[in-house]
Amino acid sequence: MRQETGRLAMELRHQLHAYPELSGSEGETKRQLMEFLRAHTSLELVDRGAWFYAVYRAGRGTPIAFRADFDALPIQERSELAYRSQNPGVSHACGHDGHSAALAALALELDERGAERDVYLIFQHAEETGAGGEVCAGLLEEMGIEEVYAFHSISGYPAGAVCLRPGTMNCASKGLILRLEGTPAHASTPELGRNPALAAAHLVDGLEALTRPEDHRGLVMCTVVHIAVGEPAFGISAHRGEVRLTLRAEHQQELERLEEEVTALAAREAAQCGLTLSMDSQDVFPATVNHPAAVEKVERAAAALGMSVVRMEHPMRASEDFGHYLRRAPGALFLLGNGEGYPPLHADQFDFLDSHIPAACELFSQLVGLTL
Repeated sequence: MRQETGRLAMELRHQLHAYPELSGSEGETKRQLMEFLRAHTSLELVDRGAWFYAVYRAGRGTPIAFRADFDALPIQERSELAYRSQNPGVSHACGHDGHSAALAALALELDERGAERDVYLIFQHAEETGAGGEVCAGLLEEMGIEEVYAFHSISGYPAGAVCLRPGTMNCASKGLILRLEGTPAHASTPELGRNPALAAAHLVDGLEALTRPEDHRGLVMCTVVHIAVGEPAFGISAHRGEVRLTLRAEHQQELERLEEEVTALAAREAAQCGLTLSMDSQDVFPATVNHPAAVEKVERAAAALGMSVVRMEHPMRASEDFGHYLRRAPGALFLLGNGEGYPPLHADQFDFLDSHIPAACELFSQLVGLTL
């Protein structure tokens, strides 16, 4: 990667880092990215509202795509960086500023050096909630794109290493909301009402039996993230309750089975206590399943650049909405190691490593030149 490309991309990342925006509210971030690409490249830009893409047109070869996300997290940054977040309570604690800067660097390199096939650069909103990927992934079918790649950084692995695995790279997950509705009564006569506290307690107590490792092919988890029963009023027996769970599984089918079992358990507990049960879901992420041939291609690209490769034994528990893309076209998500002692993702002192920008850009450039 050219030195000037690296300088411009690093400055762009620092600018994005200083003004992070939450999922669904990334208007200024998107504007900055589009202005940067207009100023420094002649690539075609297509505005899709909440997101956009840039395209280098060679007019030949099989199209390939790369995705970068650009939303931030509701986390107060605690650092002394010169470019630290200026938006209170919001920060790029997952490194999406770096993903976008690296993809912008690839745009500069394509504009300068060209390519032997059409290359689509997808700048995506709302990865953290799972909403962006489902929308943007439709571009693959729309444009007949036959390969798609993305990257993330990861702490706890050797600095600069390329880390990935075939099959499930990131677990599937879903946020499940279970609402229990009873009947209000005075706290002195609870027997005259329907209180959901016992049903909520039995529900939570029964979750462990649904996630036993010996009953599943891969990792299966059910995490209680929030419980609310009643109101802080000592004269009223509780009559409303809500339990929020995050379901997680290595295999998509086992996530769906877990959801069925959890909702059946909730229905039984509600019926026994004479309660009404309603359910909702949010933050839905399909499993991110890497195509084996695409994994081998990333490994060839890394070898050509003299980069070390780590074949991960287990998938990441954390989800990624890149799974929506890999349902539509073969490809892979790979990770770049931050080092064993580096702050973890979503930590209030996390900062994307600038050294990953040229590494990711050069890997992407190699992938453009390789075929499945």
